[in-house]
Amino acid sequence: MPLKTITLAAWLLLVSSVPSLAQSSVSLFDGHTFTGWETVTGAPVTRGWEVDEGTIHLRADGPRTGPIVTSRQFADFDLQFEWKISTGGNSGVKYRVKKFGDRILGCEFQILDDATHSDIKAKQQTGGIYGLYAPRCLPAHPAGKFNHSRIVVSGKQLQHWLNGKLVVEARVCSCDWRNRKAVSKFAQVDGFGENRCGRIMLTDHSSEVWYRNLTLHPLQRPKHLLLANIFPNFIKNGDAPLSPDSTRSPFLLRRPFRRQ
Repeated sequence: MPLKTITLAAWLLLVSSVPSLAQSSVSLFDGHTFTGWETVTGAPVTRGWEVDEGTIHLRADGPRTGPIVTSRQFADFDLQFEWKISTGGNSGVKYRVKKFGDRILGCEFQILDDATHSDIKAKQQTGGIYGLYAPRCLPAHPAGKFNHSRIVVSGKQLQHWLNGKLVVEARVCSCDWRNRKAVSKFAQVDGFGENRCGRIMLTDHSSEVWYRNLTLHPLQRPKHLLLANIFPNFIKNGDAPLSPDSTRSPFLLRRPFRRQ
C-alpha cells in the first residue's frame, strides 16, 4: 500500500476517535437574577419575564414584552437546558441571533405544545429548526412537564436533541440547507444562519414558558486536528495553513463529540 494512503488512513482513524475540545462551561442563568440577560434593545429585564423558583418564567397575564437575549455572543457550543410549556403554548430558543437589516433573527429550536397544535406544519413542531427542518420524532413530554434539550453548534453543523434523542441534524450552506431556505420565510434574508457568532434568545410568543439549568459548553476546534498541521505536505501549492477558526477549512473535524 502506498505510504500516502497509509498516512491518510492513519489520519482518518485519528480524527474519528478524538472529540472536539470543550472549554469551561458557562452557566447562562444563576437561578436568582437576570445577570447576563437583556432585552433586544440592551435594556435590563424588568417586565414580563421573572425569576420564579429557580426558573426563568415568561408570564402570560399581561401585554407582550418581547424576547430576551444573552449579553454575550457565542460561536461553537453545546447548550443544554430544561424547559416546560403551558397548555397550547408556543415558544423557542434562538441561537446565532443577530440583526439582518431591521430584523433580529436566528436559528430556532422550536418549543410547542404539539398536542394542541395537531394542524401545525412538521417544520414547526417541537425540536425542529423552525421553518426549515422538521424533527425526526416527537419525544417531548406533555405540557406542564419539564423536558431536557441540547443545541450543538460546531462550525456549519447543527444538532437539536430532545430528551436524549437526536431530532434534527443539518449543515448550514449545504445544498439541502439552501433548498429549504429558498422556500421558507428566510428566503430573502442573505446569510441567514451563516454567521459564526451570535446571541442566545428566549422568544416571547405570548405563551407561558419556563426555563432552567441553562448551561453552555464552548466548543473548540483544536489545532492538532487540522490536517495541514498533521501532514504539511497535503497543503496545496501556494496555500497557507488555515486558522482553526476558519469556516473555509476542509480539514476541520466537523462533527461534534456526542456526550451522553
